[in-house]
Formats: sequence, C-alpha cells, structure tokens
Amino acid sequence: MRALALIDGEHYPEVVRDAFAELEHEVVGAVLLGGTEKLRGEPSYGVPLFPDLEEGLEATGAGLVLDLSDDPVLDARRRLRLAARALAAGVPYAGADFRFEPVEFAPLDVPALAVIGSGKRVGKTAVAGHVARLLGREREVVVVAMGRGGPPEPVVAEAGPDVDDLLALSRAGAHAASDYLEDAAFARVTTVGARRCGGGLAGAPFVSNAVAAARFAASLGPDLVLLEGSGTAIPPVEARARILVVGAAQDPELVAGYLGAYRILVSDLVVLTGCDLRPVETLKKAIGEVKPEIPVIATEFRPAPARPIEGRRVAFFTTAPASAHAGLRTQLEREHGAEVLLLSGNLARRADLRADLQTAAARDAELYLVEVKAAAIDVVAETAAGRGVEVVLCDNAVRPVPGEPDLDAHVEALAEAAVGAPA
Repeated sequence: MRALALIDGEHYPEVVRDAFAELEHEVVGAVLLGGTEKLRGEPSYGVPLFPDLEEGLEATGAGLVLDLSDDPVLDARRRLRLAARALAAGVPYAGADFRFEPVEFAPLDVPALAVIGSGKRVGKTAVAGHVARLLGREREVVVVAMGRGGPPEPVVAEAGPDVDDLLALSRAGAHAASDYLEDAAFARVTTVGARRCGGGLAGAPFVSNAVAAARFAASLGPDLVLLEGSGTAIPPVEARARILVVGAAQDPELVAGYLGAYRILVSDLVVLTGCDLRPVETLKKAIGEVKPEIPVIATEFRPAPARPIEGRRVAFFTTAPASAHAGLRTQLEREHGAEVLLLSGNLARRADLRADLQTAAARDAELYLVEVKAAAIDVVAETAAGRGVEVVLCDNAVRPVPGEPDLDAHVEALAEAAVGAPA
C-alpha cells in the first residue's frame, strides 16, 4: 500500500530511511513533524517532504498514514489528534502497536443528514427531533434512530404514538422508550428504529443494523433521511452533512482532543446544549482549534409537555442533572402553570426512581409528566396505570441562547445543500 510517513528529527535520517526500506508498504512521502536533535542541515529521506498531513495525502494519494515518530515530538494527545485528521480524510492511521480505521459509511440512494453526539445524554434526540420537525414542514422526512435499546430488525414507528401505544410495546417486551419512539412521538414524522452494540474510539458501532434501517427508510421515498446517532457512535451510513451535539458540561479535552476531534472534523455544525447552566467559552475555543470554520451555536432546553398541564399537580420525571432541576421547576410553573410536587432526575436509575414513586409527593400528584427515556414507560407509566394517574409525555424544546446565531437557518442551509448535492 502507498503510505505517507510521519517522522521527526529526533531520529537520524539514516535510521528513518532504513526503516522505510524494511516496511511492507511503499512510502511515497513524509511529513516532518518537528524535532532537530539528530538533524545536520537539510535532511534527506529519499521521498518528498510535505508541510502537513492533509497536503501530503492530497499530493501522494496515499491510502495509509504510518506514524514513525515518537515522544517527545508526539505525545498521546497530539498523536491522536493527527489520527483524527487522517480518519476524517478517510485514511487509516497506524503505528508500531496500533491501527485506527475510519468509520465505513454505506452509500444511500436518498440524501441524508446526520445528527451525532459527543456523548450520552447531551440532548442529541431532542436536537434530532427539532431538526425533523423543522425540515418536515416542507419535505418528506424519515428518521432513522440507532440506539442501544433498538429493535433486532428495523421497525417503523408511525408519527405520534401515545402512552397506551408505548405501554403495549413495553408489555410485549420491547424497550418502549427507545430513541426512535421518542422521535416518532415528538417530531411526528415516520421513524425507523435500529440498534447497535459497542462503539469505537472514532464512533464506528461494533454491531449494528443501521445500514439496513437506512436503506429501508430510503425505500419509503422521502426527500431526506435524518440519521440519528447513539451516544458517541456514528450511524455507519453516508450523510451529506452532519450536526454534532455537544453538552456544555462535557470536558473540552474529551470533546475536541484525542479522537473526539474526528467527530468535529466530519461535521458541518456544532450545537452546544445546556448552555444556560454554565459558560461555554472554553468549549467553543477547543472546538475552533480543531475546525476553525465550523459554526458553533449555544442552546438551552425548555420542557415542552405534549398536552397542557396548567393548574395540575404534577410529578415530573427526567434524566436532567440536578443542576438543571431548579430551572426546570421554574419553567414548568411559570410557563406552563403547573404545580410541581416532585421533580425526579432518576429516570435512568430504576431503584431510585421506584423510591421516588413511593414518596408522598408522587402519590399526591394527579399527573405524571415524563420524558421518553430510560424507565419512563416500564416503571413510571406502569406505576401511573396502576394508580389511575394521567401521564403526559414531555419533550425538550431546543432554543439558541440570546445573542447566538439562528439555529433553524443553519439547519435549513445544511438540508438545502444536502438535497442539492450530488450523490
């Protein structure tokens, strides 16, 4: 295979040239990353030298990046940042005892836009739902949601399942709070559910039926397929544009460093969530260091009950962190006119959730407001059914914080480019 070598001046050029000769690959160029200790004048390596990785790949057409550098020129952080850049160019990155492969994206006959995440519980499904609702106003949109609790075979969920529909699925043994059902409930577009198990450092799922789900979605004849990732895993389907969702509470080093940089490099827009709770200047700067030209929009979430809850005594069940609870309570009371008796953030912790449901506040509530996540159906809705308590599903509305760019305009522009771009 034709390879581009990454080298440094801490090695004698003769040692590097001899290493090239021993390799099973044909070295067609090199990038001198730094270091001068072993260099005397202008070094000769027997191959063209390039100023950076991208220029070297473009000039040589190499199908592999070989890392022949080492500490101190390359520490682990810089090495993995280089790996992210190689993978974003679609080229494997290998060294003495490691090899990283780019995510393989299966082709799709229909234009696709993807919403991916930098972690779990960053609001990716809420953003995907917002995008689906927006684009579904004037286009036929089908969502493909890949989740850890998705179905064994691609399953279609028609728009707008209600609590009774979700309870029926749960009682039949399905995960009735899977992302594809949340999308169908709130985005009100046709959704195809898929599953995945495992996820690589760059985001490739270990096992997934997302490709089959995407091709089934394409067979329905939509104008656009919206692909939704799972955690940090990326749908292994070709998308003409990607939106990366990042939580404001995440460590900038993990979002933009190591192979987290890959997700930024393959994306066209970054949506920061939870920005009403903490400053995001450091996070924005870290993202900009990876891809300076990418738009970054800070947003906040607002609870959006599916039906009016004004004047009702409510128990609210969410996955939101404790730091958001006071704001959520205020919003439900001021914007929706509810009396919040209980606010539980334990949807993803079943034992604690069941304990919350046994409190006096939960028993006094006349309505359970619940996000479609984790144990929402098999625990909260089932408990409500046994007590004769009404259940209202709750979405998370996405809004740019004051002073930020227009999120909808950016999404529309990406969709227009995706639909108009050649396959």
